[in-house]
Amino acid sequence: MRLPVILRTTGALLVLFSPTMLLPALVAWGYGEPTIPTFTTAFGITLTGGIALWMSGRGRISAREGDGFLITVLAYVGLGLCGAVPFMLDDSTRLSFTDAAFESLSGITTTGATVLTGLDGLPKSILFYRQFLQWVGGMGIIVLAVAILPMLGVGGMQLYRAESPGPVKDNKLTPRITQTAKALWLVYLGLTVACALAYWIAGMSLFDAICHSFSTVAIGGFSTHDASIGHFDSAAIEGVAIAFMVFSGINFALHFTAWKRRTLAGYSRDREVRLYLGVLAGMALITWGLLARDPHATESPFRDGLFQAVSITTTTGFATTNFSLWPSVTPMLLMLGAFAGGCAGSTAGGMKMIRVLLIYRQCVRELRRLIHPLGVFPLKLAGEKVPARVADAVWGFFMAYVMIFIILVCLVMAAGNFDFLTAFSAVGACLNNLGPGLGDVAANYAQAPAAVAWLLMLSMVLGRLEIFTLLVLFTRSFWRR
Repeated sequence: MRLPVILRTTGALLVLFSPTMLLPALVAWGYGEPTIPTFTTAFGITLTGGIALWMSGRGRISAREGDGFLITVLAYVGLGLCGAVPFMLDDSTRLSFTDAAFESLSGITTTGATVLTGLDGLPKSILFYRQFLQWVGGMGIIVLAVAILPMLGVGGMQLYRAESPGPVKDNKLTPRITQTAKALWLVYLGLTVACALAYWIAGMSLFDAICHSFSTVAIGGFSTHDASIGHFDSAAIEGVAIAFMVFSGINFALHFTAWKRRTLAGYSRDREVRLYLGVLAGMALITWGLLARDPHATESPFRDGLFQAVSITTTTGFATTNFSLWPSVTPMLLMLGAFAGGCAGSTAGGMKMIRVLLIYRQCVRELRRLIHPLGVFPLKLAGEKVPARVADAVWGFFMAYVMIFIILVCLVMAAGNFDFLTAFSAVGACLNNLGPGLGDVAANYAQAPAAVAWLLMLSMVLGRLEIFTLLVLFTRSFWRR
């Protein structure tokens, strides 16, 4: 472990993050709001802290691959804590440190869980800031940073591998990691602009269109209104949201390849995408069928069922209605859909469809082995043999995920005196970076005790960094390096 490069890199990330405080200040200036000092003060604190860390780690030393784990964790925790400053300083929110950190980490990790109420009455600069936090965290501040940090003497590949979601982390779109990061952000920015224009054409104000494009493409779920997308009561706006939620849940490498080669063939050939679209279609049909059986559930079973199925399964968390009040097994079914999440390499949360696919194929292989004990059945994906190392990693991740989930549910029940449904959904919503839960956290997390809030923040970071990046820091061998 090289402490100087870790401090310098974390400081550089905070310096890069600090200008995000100035954009809301410009929004406050444009709308004549008194929140400019809030954001300029937060900018000064973040910038000063970043420079101090940068200066404490002098020397041009490249980070080792193991250092990337600690840098990544410190980056998300540091950005989350610095991002909490405006929520503590502003008179319209005045959140405690715990609540402010919860709101900020929820944004940076694109979880979408909130402790704020009365969003319609908050300053537009604060609303813009919440949405922008999710946009910055969506593709990952680490991926943005690796395009710049090599010029500062810090290697980027180990950060890219530590932060990138999915079981396979070495696929690069271009020969150089900086070019890969730039390519991803080009696609990300292009999707955001297209989403904002589509929302605006569909009927949103320009401010709402920009803000919601941030959280849609980031699959974050924050909204500028308490009623979320339901505030607009527009089928056109919901259609735009569905389209971009689905698109953002697909591996961004495929988007880049489709744009570069001017062909959509890559989508149809990708096994993970086909499973992803099939699961979304199946969830929508099942939800529609369950809602159609009860005439009192909703006035628009198909419309609401389709929207919520896509929103929850992709781990976005937008809402057109309070789905937690829907009858029968529908709310729990939607929550379980979020455990699978989107595709690897996307902004979605959850375990990722590629892992679900590999686990399913391994189960099928074991069944065939029982029938044919002497048979040889290699595990294949897209016609190629899956390395044993990848298969082991998938099962290891799944078991770690289940064990951590169970432990966190028990801890939340003990710390917050919550019932099982509330604890189950709260941990599931935060670990899968979904946001809305069931039971006592269906509307928001404002009533969660401080101990529960910190446990859920831990869940958010675990989910965003896919568990092992954080767990490795708790091993003795890591610190003995």
